[in-house]
Amino acid sequence: MSTASSPSVASSEDSRLSVVAADRASLLFKQTRLSLRRTIDRYRAKLHLPRLESQDLQRQATIKAGVDQLTAIACRLETAVLRVAVFGLVSRGKSAVLNALLGEKILPTGPLNGVTQWPRSVYWKPAIEDIHDSSLPLQLELIDTPGLDEVEGQVRGEMAQTIAQSADLILFVVAGDITQTEYTALVELRQLQKPLLLVFNKIDLYPDCDRESLYRSLRHFWQKSGANGSIEALLPDEIVRVAAEPAPYKVRVEWPDGQIREEWETPGSQITELNQALLGVAQHQGRSLMMLNALSQARQIDATLAQTTVELQAEEADQLILRFAKYKALAVALNPVAVLDLMGGVAADLWLIRSLAHLYGLPMTGHEANRLWRTIVRSSGALILSELGSGLLLGLGKSAAAAFSVLDSPSGLVAYTGAMTAQAGAAGYGTYAIGQAAKRYLAQGCSWGPQGVGTVMQEILQQLETETHWSLLQTELRELLHKTAE
Repeated sequence: MSTASSPSVASSEDSRLSVVAADRASLLFKQTRLSLRRTIDRYRAKLHLPRLESQDLQRQATIKAGVDQLTAIACRLETAVLRVAVFGLVSRGKSAVLNALLGEKILPTGPLNGVTQWPRSVYWKPAIEDIHDSSLPLQLELIDTPGLDEVEGQVRGEMAQTIAQSADLILFVVAGDITQTEYTALVELRQLQKPLLLVFNKIDLYPDCDRESLYRSLRHFWQKSGANGSIEALLPDEIVRVAAEPAPYKVRVEWPDGQIREEWETPGSQITELNQALLGVAQHQGRSLMMLNALSQARQIDATLAQTTVELQAEEADQLILRFAKYKALAVALNPVAVLDLMGGVAADLWLIRSLAHLYGLPMTGHEANRLWRTIVRSSGALILSELGSGLLLGLGKSAAAAFSVLDSPSGLVAYTGAMTAQAGAAGYGTYAIGQAAKRYLAQGCSWGPQGVGTVMQEILQQLETETHWSLLQTELRELLHKTAE
């Protein structure tokens, strides 16, 4: 007969799992910091290369700017601040929502449109348990932004894009039925692949507008636009309903002398749903979202810096490729055994790829070099494959000519010399082509090493619970990482 586990046993098991999860999260946090630090150090070394050309100095300035950006990302991660950007059209009550969360009126609000002219940050440190690392208390940076439909829309749009890319979480505030402009803004924000909460404000004025009606509005615009794919990719991760600054209403007040007067009464804000949603995200996914965002930004900067590094050291790389091609051609020409030619040629190509990565300061293991070599051969199609095939055939012909020269010295020597020259040319050209292709691949960044940015991002995604409403976000990020790694 089976018996149910006692509450004490279940509680003990939950505690053990919490400790394991906390240890795993702490390890991922250390890996994230190490990955950022190594990326910074890798490119900082390029700033000390002696350069005289103005174009090279400009490239070093680009690398310096990228290193500064990576340093700022690493510093923000150390402070354990979850960055929450608040967007919406004018008169939707974005500032009022933040004031209600903070419990005091810090941000200006008013009946006129465009009270918020520039982004402004306020910090909120809610009373939550930081399950990851008690030495790093988590707080929220709430960023109030101007209305997306105000004057100077292009400038504000660029500003909003920059803020949204640096945010860990996005709040989009609406009031009433969703408009076409709001739908367009939601689509653009969704493309950034950030978790998004839709905040329906002023529920005191729109009591009939519930979550289902908002979903219907989004589906209507989606169908009207003829968009491809699934509507699920557009829907927000969660919808919360609030009344940040409820409108005052008249009440009848009867005084002791019998007089009845009408007075205006302002009800308190209804912000509980949003408060609980933010606290839940901060407590359970906050640190993971911070790490993912930091690594995502680092990946983009890494790609730019890798391209700049390749351009900065293009001359040294070309000299390295030509040197490998020359030595490989010479070695292949002097070796009489065809199979050894092919094996040695592949080894030389792998050595070239690792040497190029070392020149650029990019991490590259033997396994990664082998994978990159196979990728180059596949993507180059018949070009390099034909060189490998012709090299093998010429090698067999050279081996036969070498054996024949033992019996018939003059004619065998001529045949051997011709085969040797042809195979050496094919081998040298193949190495040159692989080297040039490797330059292009390395220019895309190299973030897939043991402590690479892409690898750590994959591990963090695995740490997030798949049953949460962030599962769609995790799927999108995994697909993006998979495409980048190919």
